[in-house]
Amino acid sequence: MAGVEDTVAAAHPYCAPGETLMTITLDAILKMNSAELFGVVRAAAPLDLDAIADTTYTGIDLSLPSWMHAILWKSFRKTFHRDPVTGVLRGWNVKVQQTGWDTPPEPRRDKRGRALSFGHYEVRSARGLKFPRAWQGEHYLDYGHAGNPALDPAALGYCPLVSVNAGDSELLLGWEVFKMGPVFVPLNDFWVLKREGALKPEDVVPRPDA
Repeated sequence: MAGVEDTVAAAHPYCAPGETLMTITLDAILKMNSAELFGVVRAAAPLDLDAIADTTYTGIDLSLPSWMHAILWKSFRKTFHRDPVTGVLRGWNVKVQQTGWDTPPEPRRDKRGRALSFGHYEVRSARGLKFPRAWQGEHYLDYGHAGNPALDPAALGYCPLVSVNAGDSELLLGWEVFKMGPVFVPLNDFWVLKREGALKPEDVVPRPDA
């Protein structure tokens, strides 16, 4: 496994003289430790917002212990939807069957057949904003302005999101950060998003406050 500095060099759109820009694969991401994952987040390759609009991704948690995965989940779905009225790029999480990620997992559904969604967010510019560990990047997921109920812990989410490889939207990497007023609570928790495909119009979920 490459060291953290090698990981940063590989992920960053600019390499030092003599270094080769390498593609970071999903398998490599799954083997990284927290320091190496933060190296990719710190490299801060920006999202291509047009490329991710109206798409779905399989999410894989990279940091929680196995006993928490057994209680909660290891994999999930994240969506990105360009609101046709406001133009805002927003999304939500979907609970999925824990069948791995080689192919897109099926969503879990309620008794009416609707996919179980939670944790809505907006994709926002991070320019000029302060983040923990002096992170500076282009985009983050803002859960506090996406219509989540005030008492929902998800409303505290303030999560940096980057492309794993510059100029490529196949893999994204997120860092779990909470913000309570002016106080940041950065978690040692990272998750990777693997592109599935287009978001179907019938799968669009309205904001919780709509």
